[in-house]
Amino acid sequence: MAVPKRKSSHARKNTRRNNVWKLQAPALSKCPNCGEWKAPHRVCAACGDYNGRQVLVFEED
Repeated sequence: MAVPKRKSSHARKNTRRNNVWKLQAPALSKCPNCGEWKAPHRVCAACGDYNGRQVLVFEED
């Protein structure tokens, strides 16, 4: 059975784990209709367009 010869220090342990908790930036793509940034495979919140057709209709006040 494998047993460590010496205790792992906190610094060595934390160095090994430091890449686990990094946040990733959200994936964004430009809307082909209006050019606003949006999440891929989602309706554009600015113009309501998805996959080349109008899905949401916004009422102007």
